[in-house]
Amino acid sequence: MTNRITSVTGALKMHALVLGGTLAVLWAAFAANTLLGGALLRFGVIPRTTVGLRGILFAPVLHGSIDHIVANSIPFLALGWMVMLRDEDHFLPVTIAGMVGSGLMAWLFGAPGSVHIGAGGVIFGYLGFLMLSGWYTRSFGSILLSVIVTLVWGSLVFGMMPTIPGVSWQSHVGGFLGGVLAARAVSPRVHR
Repeated sequence: MTNRITSVTGALKMHALVLGGTLAVLWAAFAANTLLGGALLRFGVIPRTTVGLRGILFAPVLHGSIDHIVANSIPFLALGWMVMLRDEDHFLPVTIAGMVGSGLMAWLFGAPGSVHIGAGGVIFGYLGFLMLSGWYTRSFGSILLSVIVTLVWGSLVFGMMPTIPGVSWQSHVGGFLGGVLAARAVSPRVHR
């Protein structure tokens, strides 16, 4: 029993370290960008330009305002933690799937001359993964987690609608699809 408690405590510390460290990077990038007068925003996704492809890697850590980074911080921590709760080995692949899906969708379908930034695509990747992992895995725990995430965070899907000016719905849709593909890819129940 003591070994199990020690194991769970160690896992929670690792989750806190990974999520807290990643969030610290986001805030450090925001502070640096603020000090540089927004100069780092040019590293976001710029649709259909060769240089804009670098944004797939850099856009998730860039935020244009304090409201933007605050709005992304809480769901990043909550949904990222739930991805790790489901299986900590899935955190990195789901994060990458959200980044790539988000970046590619913004690059392909974003308005010409626009710049897409923010961790929203990764957050939507976590959301897509968590909402659909129960469907693909079909274990009681995964289904329960999918239902809870859908009930608590499901309204975020409205962020994938092109209704709010200045919000990259393309990134959100791409991140969500990346998360869904990650849920399918890591599922042991999917016949390959």
